[in-house]
Amino acid sequence: MSSVKRVLVTDRAKEVIDRLRAEHGELMFFQSGGCCDGSAPMCYKRGTFRIGSSDVKLGEIHGCPFYMSGPQFEYWKHTQLIVDVTEGRGASFSLEIPLGVRFIIRSRVFTPEEEAQLEPVVIGPSDP
Repeated sequence: MSSVKRVLVTDRAKEVIDRLRAEHGELMFFQSGGCCDGSAPMCYKRGTFRIGSSDVKLGEIHGCPFYMSGPQFEYWKHTQLIVDVTEGRGASFSLEIPLGVRFIIRSRVFTPEEEAQLEPVVIGPSDP
């Protein structure tokens, strides 16, 4: 029985990630809790955004670690996040903004069966 991922990524978002990785190197994501562009996934060059001791690593998308704050995770822990891309410039510091697109989150609630098979999360920094 395989585990259920907490965060997924669309093919279109993977294309943007590949483009950003070619320009900036290794990347990471942090699910914003409302600053700047609202509740949006923010993409940073790995190592330029400090992960706090209560932040939660939900998993990886296309080779990039994906985090959110511990208190925010309490609200979202029953929800699968799907990272996608939409046209338009966001108002954030996320790396994709100069490309004229922005990452967005689509979500759905886990079924009880899926909740029993969720991948574990990691609390605090887990990557160099």
